[in-house]
Amino acid sequence: MNSKLFRGSLDTIVLKLLRDNGKMYGYQIAKEVKLISEGRFNITEGSLYPALHKLERKGYLDTEFERVDNRTRKYYRLSTNGKTAVKEEIKEMKSFLTGLSLIVNPNN
Repeated sequence: MNSKLFRGSLDTIVLKLLRDNGKMYGYQIAKEVKLISEGRFNITEGSLYPALHKLERKGYLDTEFERVDNRTRKYYRLSTNGKTAVKEEIKEMKSFLTGLSLIVNPNN
């Protein structure tokens, strides 16, 4: 899979997963993407955590820390602004995919 195309969609993917699942930690997000995409998409730490930090800086994510098995785990969840942003991101993604489909498959 083209990593440039995937990276451009990562923010939308993360926001959608958090909308659907509530709070999640980084590894859990990566695992869920792999599961849902049937192994087609693998998110590396090198792309996931910068995306999470960017979304956090934009005010789309709230975070909390929890002790799990003697380790501290950082959980992410949508903020109020994130709940609004995810709707727009998904709308834009659907529009983009529709337009792309018309170009790639003009006879369908």
